[in-house]
Amino acid sequence: MASKVTSAVMRQGLRVLGVAIRTEKTVFTVAVLASGVYGGMTVASAWALGWATQNVVLPSFAEGRITTGAVWTGVLLILGTALLKAFGVAGRRILAGVIQYRMQARSRRDVTSQYLRLPLSWHHRHPTGQLLSNASADAEAAWAPLAPLPMAVGVIVMLFTAAIAMLVTDLPLALVGFLIFPAIAVLNLIYQRRLSPLATRAQQLRAEVSEIAHESFDGALVVKTLGREDLETERFRRRAHELRDANVAVGRIRGLFDPMLEALPTLGVLAVLAVGAVRLSAGAIGPGDLVQVAYLFTLLAFPIRALGWVLAELPRSVVGWQRVQAVLEATGSMEYGTTPATETAAPAALEIEDVSYAYGTAEVLHDVTFRVPAGRTVALVGPTGSGKSTLVQLLVRLVDPDAGRVLLDGVDLRELPYGGVAAAVALVPQQTFLFDDTVRGNVALGADATDEDVAAALRLAQADGFVDRLSAGLDTRVGERGASLSGGQRQRLALARALVRRPRLLILDDATSSVDPQVEAKILYGLRDAAEASTVVVVAYRMATIALADEIVYLDRGRVVDRGTHEQLIERCLGYRNLVTAYEREEAERAAIDVPAAPGPVAPGTGPAATRPADEEPIEEEEISA
Repeated sequence: MASKVTSAVMRQGLRVLGVAIRTEKTVFTVAVLASGVYGGMTVASAWALGWATQNVVLPSFAEGRITTGAVWTGVLLILGTALLKAFGVAGRRILAGVIQYRMQARSRRDVTSQYLRLPLSWHHRHPTGQLLSNASADAEAAWAPLAPLPMAVGVIVMLFTAAIAMLVTDLPLALVGFLIFPAIAVLNLIYQRRLSPLATRAQQLRAEVSEIAHESFDGALVVKTLGREDLETERFRRRAHELRDANVAVGRIRGLFDPMLEALPTLGVLAVLAVGAVRLSAGAIGPGDLVQVAYLFTLLAFPIRALGWVLAELPRSVVGWQRVQAVLEATGSMEYGTTPATETAAPAALEIEDVSYAYGTAEVLHDVTFRVPAGRTVALVGPTGSGKSTLVQLLVRLVDPDAGRVLLDGVDLRELPYGGVAAAVALVPQQTFLFDDTVRGNVALGADATDEDVAAALRLAQADGFVDRLSAGLDTRVGERGASLSGGQRQRLALARALVRRPRLLILDDATSSVDPQVEAKILYGLRDAAEASTVVVVAYRMATIALADEIVYLDRGRVVDRGTHEQLIERCLGYRNLVTAYEREEAERAAIDVPAAPGPVAPGTGPAATRPADEEPIEEEEISA
């Protein structure tokens, strides 16, 4: 069984190398030629040394004199072969690095591009740490054998050249070499078979360590607030120690076989000297011939190791390749049409027709149908789990519906070209993400926007006041994920980021939940009165937000239960009435039994925001200067 597994790894590893060779065939060809020069000159240097021994060194001892011509000939032969050998070494090393790093860069680009093409549903099934490992450690491991590969090819050239040279020099000495070379090959094969499962396990553990580390660091807030530092540290320690032990096991195998691979050529030299001494005594060969063959064996000791390096890296390469290919071959990439988007700045009309969507077998939306006229503001309201966030993902085409259509100005989103939805629709999600960049960089974020455009978007998002108070204004860096700002400030910057693109359809997924209600009201009124108004779909929870909508769509268990104005739904929809009055009813019940209220959200129309004068600027305690 182990033999079959090893053979499979060998075949897969050679296929991986074949991909690199076909992709970078020109560079690989030149690298192999340079390696061939190195191999040929290695053999030639042995011949040059043998010639110098026979024609320069021995005559000087025997006759006490040497000719200038012989000396210069020997010097030129040795120097010339050394220079050509150095040229071959430099060429194969540089070009091998070029191939390796080009293939790694290509894999990283392909994996990253695939990540961006794959729908959000695919990302939900794969942890971020694994995706990082695919784009970094796996892409690196897949092409690790490319570094020693040209040298290994040069070794093959060297072995053939050496075999011919030894056959021409003396057949018995050649037979000694023919016994050593198969022994080296067999030892390399055993080495690879022993190393293969260990290297495979080590590569898998690298990915697992990366996954755990990313999860722990990304969830640092949860870890620290729940006091799980010791538990997370122990979880990481266990996996890190497994990786350590796997690498130690790989090191043991290498430590066992490396001396043996070093010793075999040395034993070959001793065997050549023993047989050569007998042949020299019999007058069958000259001293130069013996020096040539013995020196050739000493030179072969290191380059032959390159074969072992390639074989040793193949298991790790195969694992990395398989993990990268699993991403590149993943299905579910978004398909795009060719219908051009409407070229206008006017608000867009949105229509949802019989839309259904399921996560696996759990259907979360069923035959959802409603229309949002251009320029109107519609609030999506419903209890937790009613499908609001899933519907939002469909509206910006993060996922496609299982059935039904989402239409923008009468065009199915799936028929728009790549970038068509993003050019017309902007989403401000509930969980705000800011980059470790300046305020300007986070708002513009690649858009063709001037400072005036950024300032206008900040004013509309009610963010210009706190931005002006920051230490460097628009040039203030906000830190990783906007750590130097409050939750409300981050939400307003995210809203400005959407507004600076002048979207025709703006979707707010509870995007002002951390903002003071009066600020929220100014934002929503500003969106309605803006010179380039947008159609707005807002997922709303607060009464203050719901009241500003032209129409409300009430969802429950993935279906549209009712739609209309707030007054209409309060009167005729029991579920809606219960949802929006739940907190007031709970407070009334608590007051009736004289139970102190637990800390919780402020009821609509109560608290400091309700008693503050209408023209007074609300103060957010979390607003801080970066």
